[in-house]
Parts: sequence; structure tokens; C-alpha cells
Amino acid sequence: MYSKELMKGTLKTIVLKLLKEHEKMYGYEITQKVKDLTQDKIQLTEGALYPTLHKLESLGYVYTEKKEYNGRTRKYYLLTESGQAEATEKINEFAEFVLTMKFIFNSKLAAE
Repeated sequence: MYSKELMKGTLKTIVLKLLKEHEKMYGYEITQKVKDLTQDKIQLTEGALYPTLHKLESLGYVYTEKKEYNGRTRKYYLLTESGQAEATEKINEFAEFVLTMKFIFNSKLAAE
């Protein structure tokens, strides 16, 4: 598991990336996908995920659709057009950040 500080700074980007790749997902599906992709290193809690989804919705990046599944209503989250653009921007920004961090850490290791 990673620190809360790292998770807080990346959760929005993680959610946007998954919704961009999968078109629509419901909350539990997002938590399980992250858990599977990270081999349990990142385990999203409802207390972290749903406020992020609601914030993305209030910003106009996400909208919801309700569908019946096995007698229960599921709330699916989908990206709006501006959400698609935001996802692309955040994914690119994070990828560049990771490269920068690798440069910083590799430079320090090379100097030692």
C-alpha cells in the first residue's frame, strides 16, 4: 500500500484513466480494477473513491447512468466530452511527472 499523500494526488487521474479506457464503470468495478491492475498495492476505499467521483461530476467531467442489474440498480460513471479532454491532459501530465521523477532519482543514484 502507498501513502495517503500519494493516493490523494493521483486518485483523480486514476479514475479518469479507467473511465477513458472502459467507457463506463460503476464504483465497485473501479475499486476492483485498480486492485487487480496493481496486484493489491492500491486498494481504493469507498471513502476516497466516491467523493472523487462526485467532484468529477460537479466539475462536469463525469455523468452517471443508472441501470438495473440482477434486481439492483447500478450507477455507472461515464466521461463527458470535457472529461475526455481532462483525462487526456491528466494522463499526459502524470506520465511526464513520472519521467521527471525517474530522472531525479536516476541522477542522484548516478552521482553517488
